[in-house]
Amino acid sequence: MPGTAPQDGGEVPRHEAARLDLGAASHVGHVRSLNEDRFLVAPESGLFAVADGMGGHAAGDVASSAVVHALATIAPARSAGDLLARMKASIATANAEIQTIAQARGTVVGTTVAVLLIFAPHFACLWSGDSRIYRIRDGRIAQLSHDHTEIQSLLDRGVLTPEEASVWPGRNAVTRAIGVQERPEVELVHGMLEPGDLFVLCSDGLTQHVADREILDLCAGAGAQAACDALVSLTLTRGARDNVTVVALRYLGGPARGGVEREGTGS
Repeated sequence: MPGTAPQDGGEVPRHEAARLDLGAASHVGHVRSLNEDRFLVAPESGLFAVADGMGGHAAGDVASSAVVHALATIAPARSAGDLLARMKASIATANAEIQTIAQARGTVVGTTVAVLLIFAPHFACLWSGDSRIYRIRDGRIAQLSHDHTEIQSLLDRGVLTPEEASVWPGRNAVTRAIGVQERPEVELVHGMLEPGDLFVLCSDGLTQHVADREILDLCAGAGAQAACDALVSLTLTRGARDNVTVVALRYLGGPARGGVEREGTGS
């Protein structure tokens, strides 16, 4: 990723971007009439995101669009820390914009968001709500995000078993979302990339119908776009009660000379 121009007029050292296989797919599902999910695939800036406008609240699509549009304005960064700072600032800007919309409409407006940042050899995940980020490495799947939901809180405290949670009323109620509070409430994890890592970002429209093991099986040996298509297709065959969106990113190694070298058809 090329650096930004410094204030002193000197030349910024160029950061060569990672080689990535990318994919993305989104569908309104079989029940809802409006797709309130939005996604971002921006390898030039190293940003990838899924946002899910909160169902049951007015202007969920407006909220998810505000977050994705804010992230899309981020220019290539000078360092991993610079990219993270820009991303946090954009989330704060979107949060304020959504708050203004909510005040004008006299109602609650919000969106979940899951963001993956790639600045090889580093990655970071930031999220709010129940849109998820998975990583598949060495044939194993790990959920890197942790759901901000009432049901997850009950599970964490041992109040419910996983079996009880699967039928608990209101199990999809989120406890954090962008636009709901004066300041955005987010969580962050970070780590180091390894060649072959596959990241899957998704709205809860996927995980309502597809288990983690099935995500792993459908992604095994598949290109990023093929994995996204297969996951959305399986969701549709199982009823797709909500909008469903999947973004997949495989780190092929690198950095590659000359900037971003991308494969796949995600956009």
